Amino acid sequence: MAFEGLSDRLQGTIQKIKGKGKVTEQDVKEMTREVRLALLEADVNFKVVKDFVKRVRERAVGQEVMESLTPGQQVIKVVKEELTDLMGGDESKIAVASKPPTVIMMVGLQGAGKTTTTGKLANHLRKKQNRSPLLVAADVYRPAAVDQLKTVGTELDLPVFEKGTDANPVDIAREGIAQAKEDHQDYVIIDTAGRLHVDHELMDELQQIKQLTTPDEIFLVVDSMTGQDAVNVAESFNEQLDISGVILTKLDGDTRGGAALSIKAVTDKPIKFAGMGEKLDELEPFHPERMASRILGMGDMLTLIEKAQDQVDEKRAKELESKMRSASFTFDDFLEQMDQVKNMGPLDELVGMIPGANKMKGLKNVSLDDKQLVHVEAIIKSMTKHERQDPSLMNASRKKRIAKGSGTSVSEVNRLLKQFEEMKKMMKQMNGMQKGKKGKGMNLPFM
Repeated sequence: MAFEGLSDRLQGTIQKIKGKGKVTEQDVKEMTREVRLALLEADVNFKVVKDFVKRVRERAVGQEVMESLTPGQQVIKVVKEELTDLMGGDESKIAVASKPPTVIMMVGLQGAGKTTTTGKLANHLRKKQNRSPLLVAADVYRPAAVDQLKTVGTELDLPVFEKGTDANPVDIAREGIAQAKEDHQDYVIIDTAGRLHVDHELMDELQQIKQLTTPDEIFLVVDSMTGQDAVNVAESFNEQLDISGVILTKLDGDTRGGAALSIKAVTDKPIKFAGMGEKLDELEPFHPERMASRILGMGDMLTLIEKAQDQVDEKRAKELESKMRSASFTFDDFLEQMDQVKNMGPLDELVGMIPGANKMKGLKNVSLDDKQLVHVEAIIKSMTKHERQDPSLMNASRKKRIAKGSGTSVSEVNRLLKQFEEMKKMMKQMNGMQKGKKGKGMNLPFM
């Protein structure tokens, strides 16, 4: 999960100061030293760390904290605000041209995921903003780059403009825009060539495309896994092209988070989007405040709710909730709800969005591996229709058959049956507690 190491370190550090009724300069000094080490370990740019720690220290020993009724809480508020500011403050919206099409130029080094991100961005614009984008294949050098973009276009059912690998990239970009005007497309997203490193030849070509197409946005795609290198790449591209924003890829990986925390400060250009997985719908607008909240273990309920709204059929969710409350919930319903939650993304990422989940009893040291869900699914699918409707039918021979059919053990089958019964009991208890209260929510039964 993104920022895991940094998150653990920072949460541990601020926890020490959180409940203090009185905060001394020495307390602040010790906290900021720990914060400094945590940020440097996360591969955050040295100058960025220095400036960040200085601002936190100045504010934390100032009047707003020292004269507060809850100084410990106030220090955490300062850290969160400064982290948010470091990553750009407010969410940076995507440009819209006064006269369509809006032209977006995608730039970056080879291997950062530029072509896939081009498809993800087009998909996002269509799904979230109801726009009609045209993809333009202007990377004529990398073997199979044009074919890759065409494959992405086919998968998303989006048009791709291409002229093969023998045409001039500048001509391809110009003709692509002309085609978009003719077809009344809202956006043109140009996938340009990358290199293994920044060189004059690459920059000359990109500057020519920029000059000719006058793009409304120039997005630099960088691999967040490369840490400080990603920041250096961003600095080079910004100097040469004056980029308008950054898209970070692989932010879901085991990344130390240095790039996300340094890029805005170094380039003064916002992070616009973050790639949170390999699928073509796994691109999220970058919200600095929500990310700061996640890093500090405060959760991110807004993103969780948005994911739920996207993936969960509200009418069906209400039916399932009603079944759970009346104890008529079956393994078939369980399977359906599990599918809906799986579509929302990796389980550990979802749990990380729940405020305080890292401290929840029973969740703190649990390995939330999506493979466990595969086992659960296999067990349920190995049951007969009657067994799914009425688990009380289960006897030793049935359990043995299900274990064999699902490639699991009888003890795993027993565990699932026990959890299922406990969940139904818990839902009945909650129903009793909530009678008379109006509540709207989504249950994650296996969490």
